[in-house]
Amino acid sequence: MSSNRPRKPQEKATVDDVVILLRERIKAGDFRKPDGSPDKLPSAQVLGDEYGLSRQSLVRVLEKLKAEGIVRTRKGSGAWVHDWKPLLFYPQSEFHEQAPNIDIYTSLLDAAHRKGDARMDEITREPADELVRSRLGLLDGEYVAVRRRTNMVDGAAAHTDDSYVALRIVERSDWVLQDNVERGTNRVLTELGHEIVRSIDEIHPHTTTEGENLRLGLGAGNSVPAIKIVSTNYDAADLPVQVTLFTLPAHRNITVYERFRTTERGCE
Repeated sequence: MSSNRPRKPQEKATVDDVVILLRERIKAGDFRKPDGSPDKLPSAQVLGDEYGLSRQSLVRVLEKLKAEGIVRTRKGSGAWVHDWKPLLFYPQSEFHEQAPNIDIYTSLLDAAHRKGDARMDEITREPADELVRSRLGLLDGEYVAVRRRTNMVDGAAAHTDDSYVALRIVERSDWVLQDNVERGTNRVLTELGHEIVRSIDEIHPHTTTEGENLRLGLGAGNSVPAIKIVSTNYDAADLPVQVTLFTLPAHRNITVYERFRTTERGCE
């Protein structure tokens, strides 16, 4: 059991202080059943009395711990310790052979023996912003088709997954269907003559935005450390065809890259 106990009354704790203290207690093994399985935390009222915070402030504490993935809530049943198992995210799986009519994310989940699906948040057409325009070599004001998804695993949002393609390439194709494409949108690009054969991935440190907090179920104001992957996909003619932006909260994902030594002269 942890020794991190409430401060003395004259040492008034803040919301962030209590987040740190409860995080340490959870990691030390507090709030668990005798067999080690997760147990319920005391109520917000009880914890508020212990740490000298109002019930409203303790609700904010629990929201932050929930955003970190170490607490989950049940309607009418309070807050419980959550043993979240991060998703192993393999960007290179895009180039692994896929079964017919199975998209990349479903294949990744099957390989990891996890359950989930891709929640479609938005399919739209919009002018490309500077980031997308520069990667795809588009003209100022040129439109892109956009598919914004949130990939779910074990009932929770793992990461966002947003793809952008020049509208002139995919207009009137299944890529812009207002639903998930069972065979995967990369197959659609192949059918359109733009099979993706190479990707350049940029990895940026990131803090989730308010929009991402909403999509990821983190709650307003609960931004967390993350990485953002900007993946630019090229076809066999070395034309940049698609940009995909992933936002992966650090506590929910482990990104794994597999690298190979090439035998081509000058490329080792």
